[in-house]
Amino acid sequence: MSELPVVVIGAGPQGLAAAAHLVERGEEVIVVERGSGPASAVAEWGHVRLFSAWPELTDAAARRLLEPTGWSAPTSGYPTGAEWVSDYLAPLADALGERIQYLTTVTGVARQGRDKAVDAGRRSQPFVVHTVDAANRESRLLARAVVDASGTWGLPNPAGADGYPAVGEAEASDLISYRIPADVSELAGAHIVVVGAGHSATHTVLRLSELARRSPGTRVTWLLRRGSAANVFGGGAGDGLPERAALGSRARTMIDDGVVELVTGFRVAEIHRTEAGLTVVAEDGREVTAVGRVFALTGFRPDTGILRELRIDLDRALEAVAGIASEIDPNVHSCGSVAATGARQLAQPEADLFIVGAKSYGRAPTFLALTGYEQVRSVAAHLAGDQDAAARNELTLPETGVCGGSGEFDDASSGCCAAPTLLQIGSAPARPLAPALSLTLETS
Repeated sequence: MSELPVVVIGAGPQGLAAAAHLVERGEEVIVVERGSGPASAVAEWGHVRLFSAWPELTDAAARRLLEPTGWSAPTSGYPTGAEWVSDYLAPLADALGERIQYLTTVTGVARQGRDKAVDAGRRSQPFVVHTVDAANRESRLLARAVVDASGTWGLPNPAGADGYPAVGEAEASDLISYRIPADVSELAGAHIVVVGAGHSATHTVLRLSELARRSPGTRVTWLLRRGSAANVFGGGAGDGLPERAALGSRARTMIDDGVVELVTGFRVAEIHRTEAGLTVVAEDGREVTAVGRVFALTGFRPDTGILRELRIDLDRALEAVAGIASEIDPNVHSCGSVAATGARQLAQPEADLFIVGAKSYGRAPTFLALTGYEQVRSVAAHLAGDQDAAARNELTLPETGVCGGSGEFDDASSGCCAAPTLLQIGSAPARPLAPALSLTLETS
């Protein structure tokens, strides 16, 4: 098995960084990517500006791989997703060259000759990575280890508050979007509903509020499941990422100015199509009517179907890697930073299988690129046999100044986040409101 490669699933930021670390340590690696180019998921939200600055968006091993080619790391500013790809991720993919197999979808991972139920000789068998290419040809890759960095982008949560699509959600799918919009001009004069409390929802509300200011008759209604909006507005001066803090301040201003109607405790149960548009119905019977478009931005969840023949340990609530779940649980996590996690915390019952990046967080929000880079650095060190390096924590994360959702779900007064008076409302410089994104995509 020592002669077999490490297979990395996904050529996104963490997958490419994992490959860079493995190459640096002399390990053979194959990266399998379903898209036609690197970071295909990032490319889909290329119009969105990140709130992490450039120094927080590049990985150390990747920089060392790229610098001999004449590439130099951007040192300031906040790139869009498209700029992140063109100025860093695409050059990194080029440096990795033929190690990346594009237009190749992983359909399953198993142990050779053993399904999930078989104990005998399991650990001594290589992994088999089942794939299908663009021509629908099936193949199998043998691997000594697998790093699943496939992310969560492909599986957004529904608008329905109980985790399943609301009644009528599928039938109204032509008027419901689960992505941050690139162009909202066609919605001028319409009534638009945004469902969700995370950064993606906040960015979308800000884009739509600018449209409402320009186009009379445009209405924006923001539906929150929680009884309080305190966590939505962030940590203000307590946030170590100032652009993230500014999002909450701008959103609060739009609400205070009456541009956006905020409705709390609204848990979507049904979506009906009527002659006047969609009617969104809450579990308590409240209705929002004459809706022209719904943006359901309620987070993402991991697709673990490709791992169903492997023995994995995920948290029963978050579907996050069990070893890190207590650190990232938005139900209990207190204000401040989530500790960086490495190979020991990410280890699975199936030896030499690691789930990293946004997928390791499951349904939990607040994932940062920096955390993912530290994860893959540690995992690569472990797979190369350098256990001292694997055990080290080489990362200091910025303070968030916010909770991921701590406090009572129904209590409008609870929560541990900074009070609204600390939000420095109006302190953000005047400029066009290009949306910004944390890497939980930083998504939630």
